[in-house]
Amino acid sequence: MNKPVASPLRFPFPDAPGDGEAVEVAQGVLWMRLPLPMALDHVNVFAFDDPDGWTIVDTGFDTNKTRRIWDKLLAGPLGGKPIARVIVTHHHPDHVGLAGWFQRDHGAELVTTRTAWLFARMLLLDEQMVPVDETLAFWRAAGMAREVYEKRLKERPFNYADIVADMPLGFTRIKEGSRLHFGGRDWDVRIGNGHAPEHATLWSTDGALVIGGDQLLATISPNLGVYATEPEADPVGDWLEACERLSQYATPDQLVLPGHKLPFTGLPTRMRQLIANHHGALDRLEAFLETPHVAGDCFPPLFKREISGGEYGLALVEAVGHLNHLLHEGRVTRTRRADGAWLWQKA
Repeated sequence: MNKPVASPLRFPFPDAPGDGEAVEVAQGVLWMRLPLPMALDHVNVFAFDDPDGWTIVDTGFDTNKTRRIWDKLLAGPLGGKPIARVIVTHHHPDHVGLAGWFQRDHGAELVTTRTAWLFARMLLLDEQMVPVDETLAFWRAAGMAREVYEKRLKERPFNYADIVADMPLGFTRIKEGSRLHFGGRDWDVRIGNGHAPEHATLWSTDGALVIGGDQLLATISPNLGVYATEPEADPVGDWLEACERLSQYATPDQLVLPGHKLPFTGLPTRMRQLIANHHGALDRLEAFLETPHVAGDCFPPLFKREISGGEYGLALVEAVGHLNHLLHEGRVTRTRRADGAWLWQKA
C-alpha cells in the first residue's frame, strides 16, 4: 500500500505588506501587518469585507504608533468603511491590544472566547509597580540566573495595561462548535490550547481558508510557557492534544492566515511538524536530565542555540512548560534545592 504523499508547505504571498499597506489574499480578504518592539517584530491582522463594514481579526498593541498605522489603514486600504466587528483569537496583547479602542471609538462588536475576554479584563486590572512575592518565588523555583533576578527585582514589571486599551463591558462569546458568518463565508470555531487557553481558530466551511492565530504558524512554534499564576500547568500537554485534534480538519489546499510570519498552505504537514518538534524537544530534555539541572540550565537541549537579552524570560517559562510535561508523564522527578530552585532529574 502506497504511503500518502506529504503536502509541502507553500507560501503564495512571499512579500509582506508594509506599514499602512494591505495584500489581498482572497476575494474581500486583506492581510496587514503591525509592528512589535521585540524579536518577533510584527503581528498579522486580517480584514474581511462585509456589507455592514469590515470584520477585523486581531489588532496589535495599543501604542500611538499602532493607532497611527490603523488610521492610515482605515483611510487607505479599508476605504473609510466602518469596522463592524473585531474577532480576537486569544488574550495576548499583540492580538487584543486595540480591541477596546475599536469597541469604544468605532462602535465595533467584540467577538472572542470567554476565557480570552476574562483573562484580558483580569490582566488589565492587575497593575504592579514591583514584582509580587509569588512571581519572585516562581523565578527562584525556575533557577533564574542571578544577574537577571537581581535586575528584575528592582524594575517595574511589564504591565498588560501598558499596551492594551481599556475594554468596556460586553462581548459576543464564541466556543468550540460555534459558527460565524463574515466575509461572505461561514466559519466553524475550533478551540486550541497550550499557547493561550481557549485560543480560537476559525475554519471556513468552503475549505478555502483557516484563521490560525498563534495556534497554526508555519516556520516558528509559539511560546508554551508556565507562569506564576498557574505554576503546575502543562501547556505542552495542552498544545499536543490540540494539535492532534485540529489535525483531523487540516487539508493541503487550505490557505492558513496566521498571527505571525507568512500565510501558507500544506497544513497537514505543518501539524505533523508542530507535534514532532515538541516530542523531539522533550526527548532531548529528558536525556539532558541524566544529570540534575534547574529550568534555567535547560535552554541548550530545548532551543539548540544561545538565549540572551529579551528572549530569556520567554525561554525560561517555556523550559518550565516542558519540564512540567515530563513531570506529569512521570519521566522526570524534582527536588527542592536549598535556594528554592527545583532540581529536575530523569526518572
